[in-house]
Amino acid sequence: MFDYTLLHWSAFLTAAVLLNLSPGPDFAFILGQTARGGCKGGFAAMFGIWTGAFGHVLMAALGLSAVLATSAMAFTVVKWAGAAYLVWLGIAALRSSGGGFVAESATEKPIAAIYRQGVLVSLLNPKVGIFFLAFLPQFVVDGSGPASAQLFLHGMLIIVIAAFIEPPLVLAGARLVRALRNNDRIGLWLDRGLGALFLALGVKLALSER
Repeated sequence: MFDYTLLHWSAFLTAAVLLNLSPGPDFAFILGQTARGGCKGGFAAMFGIWTGAFGHVLMAALGLSAVLATSAMAFTVVKWAGAAYLVWLGIAALRSSGGGFVAESATEKPIAAIYRQGVLVSLLNPKVGIFFLAFLPQFVVDGSGPASAQLFLHGMLIIVIAAFIEPPLVLAGARLVRALRNNDRIGLWLDRGLGALFLALGVKLALSER
């Protein structure tokens, strides 16, 4: 069981690293929350995104992601829910006064709220579910165990690889934020940039096709 060649692992690990480095709503959310809340915000967002990704992996292993790939109605509903959520996050950031960068801000967002937002940002992106459904089966090998188990293994390894890539980025971003903590003007423009990014990602998701 799970008997793979070196070539198999080389191809998979290369693809998984590139996948985790590619920009998207998940990556933008983690970096954005790091900018606003430092390490605590960044790690809360990161764990939320990983939880959502785990949900997609589980659905891919169970075959539920196939519903998104084959049902236009299901894809459209999830797509618009995800797009609306990203737009809502973008508007909230645009309306911010930059207070997220003030060291003693009394309006600092609770860690649990950031975590929940991360879960939703990931789960409400139907393209992630379809991607896992299209990507993971390419690494299913006949005779190496049940297909569902192989899908789950490779999906979880993508999250494990993220655990090596994303934390250093959060730590680096948090160090930069500490230097900007008490500059309201820079904080304001960073919030504006984050809001514009989420709005753009929401529009992009809304215009996407299966």
